[in-house]
Amino acid sequence: MPPKPLKLNGTALIHGDSKFAGSEVAPSISVTTTFRHLNPLESKDGKVSLNDVDLRNPARHVYSRYTQQVSTRAEHILSRINDGFAITYSSGLAASYSALVFYRPKRIAIRGGYHGCHATIDVYKKNQGINVELIDLDSEYRAGDLCWLETPLNPTGESRNIQYYADKVHKVGGKLIVDSTFGPPPLQYPFRFGADCVLHSGTKYFGGHSDLLAGVLVVKTLDEWNKLVADRIFLGNMMGSLESWLLLRSLRTLHLRVPRQSASATVLAQWLNSIAQTPVGKTYDGVPGGILTKVWHSSLQGIDKYGFDPSKQMQGGWNATFSILLSKPEYATELPHILDYFVPATSLGGVESLVEQRIQSDPSSDPGLVRLSIGVEDVEDLKEDLRQAFLKLASVKAKL
Repeated sequence: MPPKPLKLNGTALIHGDSKFAGSEVAPSISVTTTFRHLNPLESKDGKVSLNDVDLRNPARHVYSRYTQQVSTRAEHILSRINDGFAITYSSGLAASYSALVFYRPKRIAIRGGYHGCHATIDVYKKNQGINVELIDLDSEYRAGDLCWLETPLNPTGESRNIQYYADKVHKVGGKLIVDSTFGPPPLQYPFRFGADCVLHSGTKYFGGHSDLLAGVLVVKTLDEWNKLVADRIFLGNMMGSLESWLLLRSLRTLHLRVPRQSASATVLAQWLNSIAQTPVGKTYDGVPGGILTKVWHSSLQGIDKYGFDPSKQMQGGWNATFSILLSKPEYATELPHILDYFVPATSLGGVESLVEQRIQSDPSSDPGLVRLSIGVEDVEDLKEDLRQAFLKLASVKAKL
């Protein structure tokens, strides 16, 4: 049975690992790679082996490639708040590759999303020496297919219908993995809509401070978890001790950070959308029309022609990362560098707001597209920062 779910609140995040706590209030960082063996003379049968260790609930540690204290504690909290069995990895892409090794797909249904996952699939194909066929999400599925669904979508932040694709792939005996990096708890719970496995780049919202790399897979059963751990031991893609400690620290405040980021992002997306709809020659809230032409965000989708309502899936609030389209590529190039409170950098999910012309990281992106990751700053300060930047762009446009 999965661990008993706890609501995403301070109790779950601060006490979800309490059975591993010692006398310390804050856990120590252990830098050891190896641990003393138990004396076999002290065991009942005179034998001690790794097989005697419960890797999910270790009473002792043998080697940090198997388990160590803080990563075990972080995994228990992640399991509680994701309603499944969570395993951590050295990065989001390490988790992605491990999912491919676990499912061994011959065909993958995928469309768009994070370009890094597509590159990881290419590496998997090369290492397997087989031609893994990529098909569109809306193609006809066959037995054994893996549907790789990212929602909300990188970089735009649009939602896709998890239940629809779960039903579609399960009908032929396939599996559904949902990359929910843009929709961490409490915003979205993919298992509630039929996902078989949930992927997170823990670097983003779980880490939350732009200072660690981490990946997370969450599965429904202990048997699946044990198989993934066995693979991780020999793939060697576990988290380091310091990164695990930073992740554990960060999880303590997830319930404070993510709802704040979600609320601020929703306010900004709605405000920016009003600017985008303002015609040239008019202004909205002091910002002239014609600079910004489009805003993508789950809150702006509405109900589609098939009846999908993103609000039913994003049960805990809207995504805090989304994209805007500027009318000229040069505006998109300049915008990140004339903002005061948005840091011009890639990645997302940190306490500080980030901004990037997405083509700088993903060559397939529209050169006019700018991705915004909203932090925990005061939303009115962020709005004023965007306003002054748009006015600067408008003044440059007027001089041309």
